[in-house]
Amino acid sequence: MAWTTLPVQTIAGIVRCPPPAPAMSSPTAPRHVLYVEDDRINIVLMEEVFRLMPGWTLDVAETGAQAMEMLPRVMPSLVLMDMNLPDMNGLELMALVRADVRLAQLRCIALSADVMDDQRQRARAAGFQDYWLKPIDVRQLRAALERL
Repeated sequence: MAWTTLPVQTIAGIVRCPPPAPAMSSPTAPRHVLYVEDDRINIVLMEEVFRLMPGWTLDVAETGAQAMEMLPRVMPSLVLMDMNLPDMNGLELMALVRADVRLAQLRCIALSADVMDDQRQRARAAGFQDYWLKPIDVRQLRAALERL
């Protein structure tokens, strides 16, 4: 058995970088949806839909104020936002979301029973990525989540 001695140079102050965060499309990445809705029946239905979608979690906020408290903490992959909340409308809530630098890039979809084109246009102008009519089409929801 032979031994060899090699010179070793020590370097002070090595900084280890943390591994990069997984992409949201990664199957192991946390995938959350914040559902901003005040109607109890709609909430129960959405909870049932998400029970059948492994890998996804659903958080619920029943008011705009509650959503603004939860958003920075949860940082969801997607926000599904009712346009008629008890404390503010969806356009007002979206203005608050877009004004917060931490939240400004969140993907948000407006939900409403209002079929008028002017409401859809206002939602798009406010920064919503899409405008879905209620009741929500579960196939449309699944397709949107698969694209994230």
